[in-house]
Amino acid sequence: MTAEAIKTPEGPPSSITERTVAGRQARTRGLLLAPAMLVIGVFGILPLFIALTYSFLEGGTYGGVEWVFSTEAYVQLLFERDIFEETLTFNTAYLEIFWRSFLLAAFSTLACLLIGFPAAYFMATRPAKSRDFWVFLITIPFWTNLLIRTFSIQLILRDEGVINIVLTELGLLAQPLQLIYTDFAVGLGLIYSFLPFMVLPIYAALERLDFRLVEAGFDLYATRAQVLRRIVVPLAKPGIVAGSILVFIPGLGAWITPELLGGGKELMIGNMIALQFGSSRNWPFGSAAALVLMAMVLVALVIYVRNVGKSGADHG
Repeated sequence: MTAEAIKTPEGPPSSITERTVAGRQARTRGLLLAPAMLVIGVFGILPLFIALTYSFLEGGTYGGVEWVFSTEAYVQLLFERDIFEETLTFNTAYLEIFWRSFLLAAFSTLACLLIGFPAAYFMATRPAKSRDFWVFLITIPFWTNLLIRTFSIQLILRDEGVINIVLTELGLLAQPLQLIYTDFAVGLGLIYSFLPFMVLPIYAALERLDFRLVEAGFDLYATRAQVLRRIVVPLAKPGIVAGSILVFIPGLGAWITPELLGGGKELMIGNMIALQFGSSRNWPFGSAAALVLMAMVLVALVIYVRNVGKSGADHG
């Protein structure tokens, strides 16, 4: 046998070993990620694909869908079709629901920030031994179901609730205030439900803050407002952003809170979508409304991420 007939592997043995090890590591990573990817695919991507498919179909007479392609569900968001003349008339009813939902979600986010930032700063400036106790107090609401917590707010705000009883007994009111079934009640319920989602991320950011920077600011004769604006807030910005996202997005799609505290008088997007899949049995329109909401949230997040990345590059 000649030397030319003997086939040698390409490259040195060390490179072959490295490729073999890399291949095994890739297969191992794939096997470890497979369960998570399966769960995401089945419970995350597949339902979205079904909703996307349903949004382009016609609604069934008694619910469900008919497998006929149609864009009527998206047209219904902006227009109302006359059943006799088949003409379209611009209708702002659903736009008002979207606008109301954004206003309530923005209001609850801003209120949670105004309440949560001082609370988080107070927690972060406590001695290390007592911080766990304050975190424990903040997380206590998570121990109770959201439905029960919302019912508790309802009992406080109703005509025979704690607030009206106290004000009436003090002689400050002749008749109970109409607090329940209002936008105020819905906003208060959203704040109460999602306040911990604002406090904890800001606390996590402030806990890592080097307070020697604050002392240095005071040494340079900066006022408390200047230290807060130029040192504390910029360093706590990641926590503020994370908390705002964690409050705004769930608040935008909230269902239980506006259902119980709003009484069905002033719908939010979550209630409207649930109504379409429930009593209205208009599955294509419910799917279209859900997808439009998700698209708006994704666009807002993409714009924000790009702006944050651009500002970080400018300051980098």
